[in-house]
Amino acid sequence: MSAPRDSAGGVGLPEAAAAPVSPARPRTVAIVGPPNCGKSTLFNRLTGLRQKVANYPGVTVEQHTGVFTLPDGHEVLLIDLPGVYSLSPRSEDEQVTHDVLLGIHAGSPKPQAVLLILDATNLNRHLLLAAPVLSLGLPTLVVLNMADDLRSRGGNVDVKLLAAQLGAPVVLTSAAKGEGLEGITHFLKEALPRRQPMVQLPVISDIPSCRAWARQVGQGSGYQAPAPSDWTRRLDALFLHPIAGPAIFALVVTLVFQSIFSLAAPIMDGVEELVSASGIWLAANLPDSIWRSLLTDGVWGGVGSVVVFLPQILILFTFLGVLEDSGYLARAALIADRTMARIGLQGKSFIPLLSAHACAVPAIMSTRTIENKRDRIATILIAPFMTCSARLPVYTLIIAAFIPERPVLGAFLGSRALSLLGLYALGFAAAIFTARLLKSSILESTRAPFILEMPPYRWPTLRSIGLRLYDRSKVFLRRAGTVILAVAVVLWVLAHLPLQDGRPPEIENSLAGTIGRTVEPLIEPLGFNWKIGIGLITSLAAREVIVGTLGTIYGIEGGDESSAGLQAALQKDLSFGGAVALLIFFAFAMQCMSTVAVVRRETGGWKWPAIQFAYMTGMAYGCAWIAFRLAS
Repeated sequence: MSAPRDSAGGVGLPEAAAAPVSPARPRTVAIVGPPNCGKSTLFNRLTGLRQKVANYPGVTVEQHTGVFTLPDGHEVLLIDLPGVYSLSPRSEDEQVTHDVLLGIHAGSPKPQAVLLILDATNLNRHLLLAAPVLSLGLPTLVVLNMADDLRSRGGNVDVKLLAAQLGAPVVLTSAAKGEGLEGITHFLKEALPRRQPMVQLPVISDIPSCRAWARQVGQGSGYQAPAPSDWTRRLDALFLHPIAGPAIFALVVTLVFQSIFSLAAPIMDGVEELVSASGIWLAANLPDSIWRSLLTDGVWGGVGSVVVFLPQILILFTFLGVLEDSGYLARAALIADRTMARIGLQGKSFIPLLSAHACAVPAIMSTRTIENKRDRIATILIAPFMTCSARLPVYTLIIAAFIPERPVLGAFLGSRALSLLGLYALGFAAAIFTARLLKSSILESTRAPFILEMPPYRWPTLRSIGLRLYDRSKVFLRRAGTVILAVAVVLWVLAHLPLQDGRPPEIENSLAGTIGRTVEPLIEPLGFNWKIGIGLITSLAAREVIVGTLGTIYGIEGGDESSAGLQAALQKDLSFGGAVALLIFFAFAMQCMSTVAVVRRETGGWKWPAIQFAYMTGMAYGCAWIAFRLAS
């Protein structure tokens, strides 16, 4: 019997008897596919903003779930599983995908159906995943993504023949352009069928048999692989060139850091005016009381000082998103493999280190893809040296206060952007030095080959970038509304106790001042005073908390919590040498308890996080001491 063609350009099998589904409970559908097949793009396209990210219980693999609303109003729960090439559980990613599909993972319900996403331009290789997924017997829709790329490069596939050989419906889609989604909607809205008609599948454990089966299915469906893209050949010849490639990468990085200052400045000014105006309005409309002081000096002075830096962080993530979605970062990882080899690591370590520029926590979690245990531990230990986005508010505040803006390379590069670039390079140099030290001593191991599948070059979509920025904004504001807010309130309380004749004391005589003066002898050799000492203590919760802490302290002391007022206050309390020492200290110190916690979880104990914290703190103190002496 021939399989009827559906309206989405795919093929549906003869309808099976439908099993009634309760409309009160959303259907659960898993999205499975190899890396770089566009799976996450399709997930974002279907769910939009109705998605959330968490961790599967017991492991560090992230769980992405979202809700897709059908035309009839019913909802489908979509689970975006980690990208895998097989279901043989050799890594945490593969183990989670395997367990969720079998319904044996406690952190996720068993899916009632599967969307199997394959790259239409690389079908022969990706069909290897089809055999184990189809053998599970779950209702499966095979989604051939990147159909637009297949057509434009002269490739072809007969989806009717492919569906007949797989025993499952097939649709052609382009997640990036939103094409062919009708077939997915049709599959999801139908009452889920019972066990699908099965075709003869290979023995899953027999790898040569699976490869032969994938080739046979591809040939039987008239699959014609697309011609290599002319643009891909030309761009790879440039980006992967041993000399031009690293030079272009350095140019791109320089452009990013210059943009962080030049493009973000007017937006930051607008946010600062909004925060300042709202604080003035609150102070004018609230009765004079201790609660008004708490709200204006504590909350607005602390949280507002950090929120101002959100535009810079979003600009950084915009560039990272464009570079990643375009396929360029995979090439950068290949270039970096040569550098990684010199320090005893492999190219797979580059991707976690690069993502650590956003946040060290997910970067450390992503090291699970590194098979060699010693390489993985070494990567975990050096990841916090990479300059994360939490350091950016600290760097920006100090640089703006102490380094005047002057052109270095004309309009292309200014002195402040060059200083920021230097701090990023300093963190990277410390990571390389530490990795070399580890790999030549306690973590010495043989080098493993670096294998990475290159994604095609594609234009990033505004939708994908927008969702990325929305997610990052939510994370940043959530931290500002929880960690930074809590620290600001506690600090305000400490700054107003003990009461003297029923009135708050001078801040240097308060509990907060007492804490600062207690640690001042230890940090005075670095050029820091007791106020900076309080900031160093509170920033153990999160690095950017020091900005909110200083905003609260100087807001209570002088009443000006604005960025300009904070910079002026720092110029009075810090010498230029002290400012340089503070930058160096934050470049090396491990001021993040979340990172310590995830290192303990990843390494299975307190040994490595204790060594890491002591080493980074010692390096930060020693280098800051030297920097203070030299800069003074």
